[in-house]
Amino acid sequence: MTKKRKKGRIVIDRELCKGCYLCVSVCPDQLIGVSDSLNQKGYYPAEFKGNNTGEEERGCTGCATCAITCPDVAIEVYRE
Repeated sequence: MTKKRKKGRIVIDRELCKGCYLCVSVCPDQLIGVSDSLNQKGYYPAEFKGNNTGEEERGCTGCATCAITCPDVAIEVYRE
C-alpha cells in the first residue's frame, strides 16, 4: 500500500507582488520562480512554476509556507 502524497496549488496575484522573493526562498519543492514580465508597478513578480506531472516527481503539497511568508498577502493556497 503506497502512501498518497498531498496535492496542492498556489495562485500568486501578480499585481500585489512586490518582488521580495521570500516565497521563492522558502518553497521546499522550489516550485516558485521569478516572472519574465513586469507587473503594473514595475516589479518582476513571483510566479508558480506549476506542479510536476510525474507520479514520482515532487509537486506542491499545499504546505502554505509561501503564503505565510509573503508580506504582501499575494498568495492563495489550495489543497486538493
